[in-house]
Amino acid sequence: MALVLTEEQTLLRDSARGLISDKAPVSHLRNLRDAKDATGFSRDLWKTFAEMGFSGLLVPEQFGGSGLGAVEAGIVMEEIGRTLMPSPFLATSVLAASALSRGGSEAQKAQHLPKIADGSLLAALAIDEGAKHRPLQTKLQAVRSGNGFKLSGDKAFVVDGHTADLLIVAARSAGAAGDRNGLTLFLVDPKAKGLAVERTAMVDSHNAARIVFDNVEVNADSVLGEVDQGYGLLDGVLNIGRGAVASEMVGLSEEVFGRTVMYLKERKQFGKAIGEFQALQHRAAQLYIEIEITRAAVLKALQALDTDLDKAGTAVSVAKARAGATATLAVQEGVQMHGGMGMTDQFDIGFFMKRARVCQELFGDSNFHADQLARGKGY
Repeated sequence: MALVLTEEQTLLRDSARGLISDKAPVSHLRNLRDAKDATGFSRDLWKTFAEMGFSGLLVPEQFGGSGLGAVEAGIVMEEIGRTLMPSPFLATSVLAASALSRGGSEAQKAQHLPKIADGSLLAALAIDEGAKHRPLQTKLQAVRSGNGFKLSGDKAFVVDGHTADLLIVAARSAGAAGDRNGLTLFLVDPKAKGLAVERTAMVDSHNAARIVFDNVEVNADSVLGEVDQGYGLLDGVLNIGRGAVASEMVGLSEEVFGRTVMYLKERKQFGKAIGEFQALQHRAAQLYIEIEITRAAVLKALQALDTDLDKAGTAVSVAKARAGATATLAVQEGVQMHGGMGMTDQFDIGFFMKRARVCQELFGDSNFHADQLARGKGY
């Protein structure tokens, strides 16, 4: 499959770029941060997002969505990365929509997917419990109780968890931490008794939450997929999310590169633009090459997700690891080539560095995915 966008995908990219660049430049994020906005994103902008059909990209057509795939979601995420737009798109329209579409019962799909498509329902995936992404190390307990379960434990770094109307929670219903079998996914109301949500102040001015479950009761109808067999569903959904985050990092890296090249052309030293210095030209050229190789790897992974989700893990790990390394290089070079000004809050380049650091960790950093690749090859 050619590593280029189709005509329809190009139109989607142009549509998303026009809206996001106009309504949510980096100054939009800065204003939300400075105002200490409790929501952390613009609900009016999210409504516009939904009206243009972006919120329902991955929702099947019979439930009011577009029925598109990971490539299209990645296109929108790349444009979000260019302006660092804070949005529930990743948590709701990518992760939750994928989980419900692939693992939900007909009743669960009919109840939630149309609301995701029209933008009226926000959802979040509650996976990690520690400082690092380790889904198999899930310890939150799901103990059988009557016709359902009681959930007890903590979740951390739940993207957009503080605004969610629905939580998709990974819990240990059997076995021990580290076991593939014994994980179950649950649909949980964040207003349920015994559940406490605390918004986390993120370094990149985006949104996450800590969530505490204290014997939270859920019934059997809240199980998403099969009891004790949730890891397969979860891994597929996470891979879709990883591909989306890798796409965001491609957009972020390209925007940083563009801003840096512009600065090299404008900043003068010793009577000439610093972009005329060969050492800086070499560094900029190397960064451009890295971004283009990463773009190809990410598009390949997104295509693999749409072709055969179960076999896409290797391509996704390559893409996520490489995107993290490229974004890290891009922001480091960007800050350094901006000189002392790059370290000030006055310049937007620092926002990109902080977001790159968070995206690197989100759903597994480069080391996590290098380990995944090694294990997959039998090392």
